[in-house]
Amino acid sequence: MRKGIYILPNLFTTGSLFAGFYSMVATLSGDYRTAAIWILASSVFDGLDGKVARATGTTSKFGVEYDSLADLVSFGVTPGILMYAWALRPFGRLGWVAAFLFVACAALRLARFNVQVDTVESKRFIGLPTPAAASMVSATVLLFYHFGWPSSFKKLAILVLIYLLAFLMVSNIKFYSFKDPELIKRQPFGFLVLIVLLFVVVAAEPVLMLFIIFLCYIFSGPVGFIFTWPRRRRLEKAIHKGHESGRSPQ
Repeated sequence: MRKGIYILPNLFTTGSLFAGFYSMVATLSGDYRTAAIWILASSVFDGLDGKVARATGTTSKFGVEYDSLADLVSFGVTPGILMYAWALRPFGRLGWVAAFLFVACAALRLARFNVQVDTVESKRFIGLPTPAAASMVSATVLLFYHFGWPSSFKKLAILVLIYLLAFLMVSNIKFYSFKDPELIKRQPFGFLVLIVLLFVVVAAEPVLMLFIIFLCYIFSGPVGFIFTWPRRRRLEKAIHKGHESGRSPQ
C-alpha cells in the first residue's frame, strides 16, 4: 500500500460500485426500470475492470478485495432490495427472507471465489457468478415493463426465481467463464458471422433477447451438470478402484 495503487482498473471498479449504488437509489425512489438498467451497467463495468487489469499488468491484491466488496453491493444488496421492493414485499416474511438469502448467497459465492481463485480452472466458474444472477434479476424486471404485464403476473414466479438464483450461486455446478484464451485466437469465418447475427437479433429486440441470453446461461450449468453426471460417476468409481487396488495388505 505504501507504493500506491493502480488507478485505471480501480476506476472501473468504482464505476461498477457507483452504478450499483445509483440503482439502489432508483429502487428507493420507486423507479424500478431505471434501477434494473443501472445493474446491467454495473455488470459491464465489472467485466471491464478485470480485463483492463490483466491487459495492463496492473492486477493487485487490493484490486481483488475492492472488486469483491463492490460486487457484494452491486450484485448482492442492490438486486436483493430491488426484488423485495418490486415483487417480494407481498409475500411478507417469505419475501424478505428470499431477498436476504440472495444477498447472503452472493456474499458466500464471492468469499468462496476469493479462496479458490488460484486452485480452480479459469474456463469454469464454480457456482453461478454474482453478476449473472444480478443481470438475470434486471432482465426479468425489464421484461415485465417491456410487455406491460400487470404486477399480478410476477408473484410466485419471481419468488421461485430468487431462491433458484441463490441456490445456484452457492452450488458446485460449473458455468462457463468466457475466459478461454482460445476465444481471442483465430476462429472460423462462420464464427464471426454468427456473432454479427447475434448482435442484429439483440438490437432488434434487446430486452427480450437479453432475458433469453441470461436465462440460457443460467440453465446451461444445471443442464451440463445433468449430462455429465454419468461420466463423473464412472470417473469417481475408477479413481476409487485405483485407490483400493493401490492399498497394500495389512
